[in-house]
Amino acid sequence: MPLDHLWATWRSNYVTSSVESRSDAPTDGRTLFERILAADGTDDEKHLLHRGRTCFVLLNKFPYTSGHLLVLPNRGVADLEALTDDEHIELWALVRSSVVALKAAFRCDAVNVGVNLGAAAGGSQSDHLHVHCVPRWTGDANFIGVAAETRVLPVSLDDALASLRAVW
Repeated sequence: MPLDHLWATWRSNYVTSSVESRSDAPTDGRTLFERILAADGTDDEKHLLHRGRTCFVLLNKFPYTSGHLLVLPNRGVADLEALTDDEHIELWALVRSSVVALKAAFRCDAVNVGVNLGAAAGGSQSDHLHVHCVPRWTGDANFIGVAAETRVLPVSLDDALASLRAVW
């Protein structure tokens, strides 16, 4: 039986526009995530879930699903091997805490944890290492993203932040 292929060519437009908008934005030499961390406004307004000594946890503004969050070092470092020992330890401890919080807050069946190292690996913000933690439910994969170029997100960023804060 031949393998069928599903094409998601809309992703190309998303990645291209993300890269173009990033290169056009004023950076002051800082990464997007460094600018978010230092920006005016409250952590709630920035959907920043947790600040650690060397790392932080942020809800993804463009989530794959409700509750999709990112764990990042405070400083803009692109490579896993460039982390200090303290950053490495805190990063992976926060990934573990994030998985525990996602399971408790969303009662998800599983969690995808992943890192895209470099633009060729799919990282649209490859200048600042970040670990994706994505809650998943049995049967949540569907064709709406491919057929309608739409993501169904039943929980707002504000509600996801409140749910996660309650169990953090």
